[in-house]
Amino acid sequence: MKKKKKRTDDYGALFIPAGVLTGIGFGFLYDQLIAGLFIGLGFGFTLFAISGIIEKHK
Repeated sequence: MKKKKKRTDDYGALFIPAGVLTGIGFGFLYDQLIAGLFIGLGFGFTLFAISGIIEKHK
């Protein structure tokens, strides 16, 4: 008999490129492209870590 595989889709990783793209957008808006990119990247990694912590405690 086959065992069912448990699906472990990790959608939290999508926060990183979403943060980068949002940061680039704000960087273009305020003429600070590099600063916006790094701020967006930081937010993306932060949200990725928080989502991992939340998933672990479910």
